[in-house]
Amino acid sequence: MPEFNCDFHIHSKYSGGTSKDMELPLIARQAELKGLHVVGTGDALHPGWISHLKEHLIEEDGLYKTKASETRFIIQTEVEDDRRVHHVIMLPSIGAAEDLSSKLAKYSVNINSDGRPNVRLNGEQIVGYVKDEGGLAGPSHAFTPWTSLYKEYNSISDCYGSNLRHVSFLELGLSADTDMADRIHELQDVTFMSNSDCHSPWPQRLGREFNRISVEELSFSEIVKAIRHESGRKFTLNAGLNPREGKYHITACTRCYTKFRMTDAVKLKMRCPECRGLIKKGVADRIEELASEDSPRHPSHRPPYMHILPLAEVIALAMKINNPNSKKVKDAWDKLVSEFKTEINILLDEPTGNIAKANKDIAAVIDKLRRDEIHYDAGGGGKYGTPSLEKSKENYYSCGQKTLKDW
Repeated sequence: MPEFNCDFHIHSKYSGGTSKDMELPLIARQAELKGLHVVGTGDALHPGWISHLKEHLIEEDGLYKTKASETRFIIQTEVEDDRRVHHVIMLPSIGAAEDLSSKLAKYSVNINSDGRPNVRLNGEQIVGYVKDEGGLAGPSHAFTPWTSLYKEYNSISDCYGSNLRHVSFLELGLSADTDMADRIHELQDVTFMSNSDCHSPWPQRLGREFNRISVEELSFSEIVKAIRHESGRKFTLNAGLNPREGKYHITACTRCYTKFRMTDAVKLKMRCPECRGLIKKGVADRIEELASEDSPRHPSHRPPYMHILPLAEVIALAMKINNPNSKKVKDAWDKLVSEFKTEINILLDEPTGNIAKANKDIAAVIDKLRRDEIHYDAGGGGKYGTPSLEKSKENYYSCGQKTLKDW
């Protein structure tokens, strides 16, 4: 069966903190350059975005595309429930999104003003409404310390109750990967998704995490079968950031980003002694609390997970440039994508010998990336981790010292 690259969770210009450039024609074009075949629409409950979808999209087998692009869109949104847990929702049609929006409107004060609305329902109730529309729902960025399933609950069943049987997927989020999540036994039957949750359309964000699926053809029903690993349809790869690059991997202060071991953070009552900021428990420590296995136990349906970087960050590493948004990096990115078609092809599939003919230094970093030999100064407290070609020591605050100035 053919394979397709999919990013099932993004946002539109109607969500808070998003780029005004998040419009379908531009998203579709950037998805082509990235190498994505399917992208979530984001924010499909918002009336302004629904109008935008209707204006630009043509339906095809439960998916949609624009007139100018072959990129497929799956109708998708995200909601926040009454306990601040976020849920990804995928639907079979724009009509289903309109119906769901109408039904949820009486439980939300901002469904017409925010692309990611707050809904006064719990996870079990939300899944029930989505199921009635023929859609799927599951937890967004399931381990992050602010608005996630495992921030609020100790078990997925506590969140979804009697509708747990209708929850087929879980989104890992940028600060976790398969090896981490597969230490939690209750998730053995659940499909793991790696999505970008992006707020801008550029390839450094769009598809920074994606899924590769094997299906007969691109249609909503085939994607559902892959998520449920039915009839030979399946996920064949999760690709995403090394969790150490995620903003919440390590327990850290949300103000000055000082890192803490969990034992010290507890002693300090989750307050930073340097700036009095709030210390947020990192995903690594949260999974340690939840883990039922000392090491990951991967079920037979679980695909491999590949740690990747946006190509701009790879180029910046190779060129020893601190800013991946610099013109020099952009020029190199344009040249490579022009020659090798898509960013994902360059990162994952193109023989490095071919890339070396264009740029030996970049090819060498891509080789390290594929071998999982990139090093990271881990992120935490809301600050992204930083990749490096050199190994460095991780610095943690210790309750036995009075100051960090001696580091």
